[in-house]
Amino acid sequence: MRWALYSFAALIVVIFLGIATLGAMSALAWPNLPSLEALTDYRPKVPLRVYTSDGYLLGEFGEERRAVVSISEVPDTLKHAILAAEDERFYEHPGIDVIGIARAAIANVMTGGRGQGASTITMQVARNFFLSREKTYNRKLYEILLALKIERSLSKDQILELYINQIYLGQRAYGFASAARTYFNKDLDALTLAEAAMLAGLPKAPSAYNPVANPRRAALRQQYVLRRMLEARFIDTAQYEAARNAPVRTAAGSRSTSQPMRGDYVAEMARQIAVEQFGEDAYHLGIRIITTVTRDDQAAAYRAVRQGVLDYDRRHGYRGPEGFVDLTGVDIKDEERLDELLADVQDYDDLVGALVLEASPKAVRAYRHGEVIKITGSGLAFAAPMLDKRAPQTRRVRPGAIVRIRDAGEKGWEIVQLPEVEAALVALDARTGAVRALIGGFDFSRSKFNHVTQAQRQPGSSFKPFIFSAALERGFSPSSVEEDEPLFFPAGMTGSKDWEPRNYDGKFDGPMTLRDALARSKNMISIRLLQAITPEYAQDYITRFGFEAERHPPYLTMALGAGSATPWEMATGYAVFANGGYRIEPYVVKEIIDGNGRVVARVDPPIAGESAARVIDPRNAWLMDSMLQDVIRRGTGTRALALKRSDLAGKTGTTNDYVDAWFAGYNPDVVAVSWIGYDQPRNLGRGETGGSAALPMWVSYMRTALKDMPERELERPDGLVALPVGFGERVEYVYQENVPPAPPAIPILPPDLAPPSESPDEALPYIPPAARPMPIEPAPVEERSFFR
Repeated sequence: MRWALYSFAALIVVIFLGIATLGAMSALAWPNLPSLEALTDYRPKVPLRVYTSDGYLLGEFGEERRAVVSISEVPDTLKHAILAAEDERFYEHPGIDVIGIARAAIANVMTGGRGQGASTITMQVARNFFLSREKTYNRKLYEILLALKIERSLSKDQILELYINQIYLGQRAYGFASAARTYFNKDLDALTLAEAAMLAGLPKAPSAYNPVANPRRAALRQQYVLRRMLEARFIDTAQYEAARNAPVRTAAGSRSTSQPMRGDYVAEMARQIAVEQFGEDAYHLGIRIITTVTRDDQAAAYRAVRQGVLDYDRRHGYRGPEGFVDLTGVDIKDEERLDELLADVQDYDDLVGALVLEASPKAVRAYRHGEVIKITGSGLAFAAPMLDKRAPQTRRVRPGAIVRIRDAGEKGWEIVQLPEVEAALVALDARTGAVRALIGGFDFSRSKFNHVTQAQRQPGSSFKPFIFSAALERGFSPSSVEEDEPLFFPAGMTGSKDWEPRNYDGKFDGPMTLRDALARSKNMISIRLLQAITPEYAQDYITRFGFEAERHPPYLTMALGAGSATPWEMATGYAVFANGGYRIEPYVVKEIIDGNGRVVARVDPPIAGESAARVIDPRNAWLMDSMLQDVIRRGTGTRALALKRSDLAGKTGTTNDYVDAWFAGYNPDVVAVSWIGYDQPRNLGRGETGGSAALPMWVSYMRTALKDMPERELERPDGLVALPVGFGERVEYVYQENVPPAPPAIPILPPDLAPPSESPDEALPYIPPAARPMPIEPAPVEERSFFR
């Protein structure tokens, strides 16, 4: 009994001394606690965000992904999940949970370590804002004292709001709003109970419980959170069972067949502008950049380019698997091991990597992160040649092969491949230059090179309209006639080699009007036209459209688009024809808003017909529009007739050896240019012309872009005179000053003195003197090429 009393007294003394020591340490530490200004004047690092003009997020940049929300915007389901997982008694304790601390202390004494903590939400806020994560008793004391100080200064809701916005949850996501967007592509109010529980499980160990990287461990943690919610009576049994069995699909693993909006190239252009203006601070000041692109247009352009490239790739056959792994000794039921084998295989949107487990000409079974997918029927059609036993071993689809697969919706999964070819599309508002859509390549994560703004490529015949426009200023008209006959330029006259250009089809059709020549993309007539107006004049003239003269040397090959231009420059040039003759300046950023909501920059672009400079005669623009409409109605661009509109105009372009394929076209409101080719220039394949490879992308995009726009024609300007053509069945317009003089009156002679009349078959068309080419020595030509 006496020993018991002594022991009890000793315990009391120890406790008293411990409390006294703790009190003394607290008294010394309290004055040294940091100011709470970081909490009371909360200014988190908010990343740079880029939006469409209609308010949809295109991209964000910064070390921390963060979306700040008020506590009133957080749904109760998520609040309860967080409290159940981290601090059930949060609204009851004064910042520290004595019971929890005692439990953790006993556990640590028993294990001889410092493995457990008992941090409340308030203590976690203190640690996240002011302290390191080292597990020492000294740091724990400061954490407790700071928690008490925070509780004296802020309300419980304010503390919880700070926690919800500040906590790190993996994948650069800070705060639950950002994590909901990162992992599930949802706003907080759209989260299900199962998703909320999974997010609430992340603070303990964001990397270990990451639902994308570690779905199994994330699911186990989620089940724990749901049980705690049930025990705390935040949910009932029915809700628990429903959430426990509900499937959770992350944004990375979603198999939705709806096409997401992709604006990576636009976002990157906006980022560069922000950094140029604000420096590295742009990444954490909460700056918002509003671009000119719209959600629907951008999505349509992405679909158009992606499908155009995949269609091209399918026309040229399956090349075989991307690689092989050795499955010797691998249990194909060991999903963790299979995931390791796929760890370095990156997905590219809906083209996802898979590991072949079994393969035959009738069926392929492939593993894809926790799922074994069976591909049969039409899903094997593309890869069928490489499923044959006679296929080369290095290209055959067999167990261990890494292949690309795509969910085709109702058709099921199919084997596809990553295309090697690249493509681009840009669309502008013809009056203002505002970029409506921009896709700089097949996939930004594969290649960040922006083919719209950076790729200098030969435009081929899509450049011919600028030569024809120059000819109109030198006295020609759409009804002027030139010879579609062979040309030959000997060495010394054209450079070091003979040059004998030819038409795409190798045929020559004799005399024809410029209108017909442009519609049928006749190379001989384009060369004769440039020869007549001189390459030097044309080189200077094209600068009116925004082209750089030095990229288009003054040789006759300029008539066939042998210089270089970007899709951005081509769209700028075609906008002049679309808007009636005005030079607009394309732009992609509409305004910049700082972290306080103030507009710090706004673009005021030159507008066609108002503040933009007129660069060509309105009569020239109208005539060129008329001629380019004929390219679509009866020339090389007839695929565009699928849009069933009468206000479309444009021009195909295919360069020598099918290296580049273009289509540049417009209506009076929207200009769009599409391009396809290899980064390292090489043959696209016979028949891969602008009309077959590039035009389908343009048509696909324009179907959405022009959906709600009424048809509109350019108003015919003054100063044009209509002249009958042929036998008077139609008229052609010419500049008023270029109307040919009336022929002199012919005296009527008696029948016996009149000369015999010419038959219609022998008659030659009349060519106005102003339209007859002068004999000019051809300029030297450096390369032998033909274009369409």
